[in-house]
Amino acid sequence: MTDETVHVVGVVGSLREGSYTRPALRHALDAAEASGASAELIDLRELELPLFDADDDEAGDAPELARRIREADSVLLGTPMYHGSYSSVLKTALDYCGFDEFENKTVGLLAVSGGSFPVGALDHLRVVCRALDAWVLPHQAAVPNAHRRFEGRELVDEDLRGRVETLGVRAVQFANIEPDPASFESRENVGAEESPD
Repeated sequence: MTDETVHVVGVVGSLREGSYTRPALRHALDAAEASGASAELIDLRELELPLFDADDDEAGDAPELARRIREADSVLLGTPMYHGSYSSVLKTALDYCGFDEFENKTVGLLAVSGGSFPVGALDHLRVVCRALDAWVLPHQAAVPNAHRRFEGRELVDEDLRGRVETLGVRAVQFANIEPDPASFESRENVGAEESPD
């Protein structure tokens, strides 16, 4: 790997052994690798992340998680849709991160559901990432009715597989984009840096 190689990490926001989020995110990371990037899957099942307590913001494996995200050029966040939003385990992981990990970082979003299109999960993740002043890719990927889209761990729906793979490609293409000035959302958050203008 050269110094110029883009590094993409994918965070799996599901703890289920049979989750479809994990293989869907793997498809995106494979596409990123095919585009010349290095890729790494962060499986939250393998990390100890207690419920976030601001008085103990380096609990468990939180420093390792933050480091791995901070060192990435692009981050893909994958989640199942639970009750119209994203998973609690992904929320906990994001709570252990902040501007140091996400400011000006390119982020791609992927959501999976057992039923209808997981628009709520994608929208809620987009709001959180913009609040951290990340640059969220306009392209996002969703896999509704996941049990009908996979055979084993293979995403067999060609249209959806194309969208998921495009997410990985875009994460590489836009890894070093120059972001717009600080977002309105970031200026409304306690702890956001003051804009120089």
